[in-house]
Amino acid sequence: MFPTIPAPTDRRDAGFTIIEVLIALAIVAVSIVAIGSLMATNVRGVRSLEQHVALMQTVRTVMTVGLPPRAELHPGTSSGQIEDYRWTVDVTPLGGDWTVPDADIPWVPELVRVRVRSPTGAVSDIRTVRLMQKPSE
Repeated sequence: MFPTIPAPTDRRDAGFTIIEVLIALAIVAVSIVAIGSLMATNVRGVRSLEQHVALMQTVRTVMTVGLPPRAELHPGTSSGQIEDYRWTVDVTPLGGDWTVPDADIPWVPELVRVRVRSPTGAVSDIRTVRLMQKPSE
């Protein structure tokens, strides 16, 4: 007679052991946690970028709408609010003595500082120089 071959379920190497299944589940769990952590970090980065873009758009709006034309711009401070963003514009002398002896120059440089604070507390501080008409003496 022929030797009997055990059925596949009776063989010792017929399937996975419980240890192999647990190791596979542990690997899958670690992979899922790593992917979840990566997604959370990505969401925080996107949210931060969106807040930065909104702040810069508000700064651009203040620079175009909040600053009066050159003829109406005077030294001093003005402030306001656009939605939840608070802004301040300071116009001050640039510093130094800008007068040139024996010259008839009708313009003086003024420092214009635009500060915008977002609802989250982030601040953008932009400084520029504008030539303004010298006050009449």
